[in-house]
Amino acid sequence: MSDHIEQLCAPLGLAITAEQRAMLVLFLDLLERWNATYNLTSVRERDAMRTQHLADCLAVVAPLQRYAATGRLLDAGSGGGLPGVVIAALLPAWQVTCVDAVGKKMAFVRQVAGALPLANLRAEHCRIEFLKAPCFDVVTSRAFASLGDFTALTRQHLAPGGVWLAMKGRVPEDEIAALPPEVEVFHVEQLAVPGLEAQRCLVWMRPRHAV
Repeated sequence: MSDHIEQLCAPLGLAITAEQRAMLVLFLDLLERWNATYNLTSVRERDAMRTQHLADCLAVVAPLQRYAATGRLLDAGSGGGLPGVVIAALLPAWQVTCVDAVGKKMAFVRQVAGALPLANLRAEHCRIEFLKAPCFDVVTSRAFASLGDFTALTRQHLAPGGVWLAMKGRVPEDEIAALPPEVEVFHVEQLAVPGLEAQRCLVWMRPRHAV
């Protein structure tokens, strides 16, 4: 079952291998199976998962790839590995760590890392502020917190020269306006997610002192 993966990737400018396509299908299989028991997401139907979760996360891959070919990425409040699993599957040169305070969600991501398999994917069960790990080049989030809370909670995990990458719906003008002076929004990137009519954007941020 292809799950029409190519139809999601082509409009986003993503060329994927047969192995990566199989990984994404298996990820959907596992998400659907685990969700029936562990309630990982409120989205229940596979078609909706493919659009609202998989396609939505695929949309961040090309922008990240343009930013850097490799690096360390932290997915804060990752839930069921969204977008961390998708990034790890399509960008194997990136080392991806998913963090969430809910144990069953990180158990799921560990299962995914072993099943796909993804040697570049780790799952850490803890509150983000208590994570013990080397700093990251990119810290990302999807439906995790306001921009202010996101940057405050993860600042200690950002490497020198690193950036925050927040996945949002409509451009969060109020959240941007409420950011502290030491956080700079240097780009807001509109996204067109295949099959999804709702607005999506990426908010790129960095510490204001960064060059």
